[in-house]
Amino acid sequence: MSKKYKPTTPSRRQMLGYDFSNLSGVPPLKSLVAGFQRAVGRNNQGRVTSRHRGGGVKRLYRVVDFKQDKINIPAKVFSIEYDPNRTVRVARLHYADGDRRYIIAPEGLMVGGKIVVAEKTSLDPGNRMKLKNIPQGTIIHNIEMHPNKGGQMIRSAGTGATVLAHEGEYVQVVLPSSEVRRFHGDVMASIGQLSNSEHGSIILGKAGRARYLGRRPKVRGTAMNPVDHPHGGGEGRQPIGMPHPKTPWGKPALGVKTRNKKKKSWKFIVNRRKK
Repeated sequence: MSKKYKPTTPSRRQMLGYDFSNLSGVPPLKSLVAGFQRAVGRNNQGRVTSRHRGGGVKRLYRVVDFKQDKINIPAKVFSIEYDPNRTVRVARLHYADGDRRYIIAPEGLMVGGKIVVAEKTSLDPGNRMKLKNIPQGTIIHNIEMHPNKGGQMIRSAGTGATVLAHEGEYVQVVLPSSEVRRFHGDVMASIGQLSNSEHGSIILGKAGRARYLGRRPKVRGTAMNPVDHPHGGGEGRQPIGMPHPKTPWGKPALGVKTRNKKKKSWKFIVNRRKK
């Protein structure tokens, strides 16, 4: 459930926040926490490649285990914790051999529960196994794109993919975008839908909360001068003055397909996502 606030100010009236009542309230494990320098929208040359990012509250990185390569070693859930670097909650696992690791937590995973990673295991939330052994209709997350590479897909709050069909050595999976994609049966996937499903209903309420998250203001192209944006200029409020919208650099925008037609991964896409 989202948290409502008393309307002490105009922004508070509309604001919806997180309800943290399901978290364990323990501090993060120091051995799994590290400092890091955020890219804030810049590439390895220091150039801005993603605009409107910067600032934000300082945070420490939680080292999350997406590969989960401790096969057949049971683990107990010690705590469910908040991670400021991602939308989903993380679970701290204590393995039987004494190791400690963080994983992204699915819905239904409770403190004191047990999970295991194996080639084939039960369909309890948090368990992880090979995709070829997961039955049709099961909701999964943290899917590998290549065997032994670690989970790369379905890792954000409230998401889950559905196993659609088994065909030979491949498995068809329906992604949250409605795309149907083919994965090799030997890749690993975790069982369950991811936690914090109310993330999509959060209302920031004021500009300051966006700045805490590292989101800088976005200026509309129509509010700029012609020298700064193709949509700019005109006396008063004018339409963009062209048949289709463009980016600041003159490229087509809004609804234009940008996926490279020569990508080798096309053969794994059965059906593209629906708009």
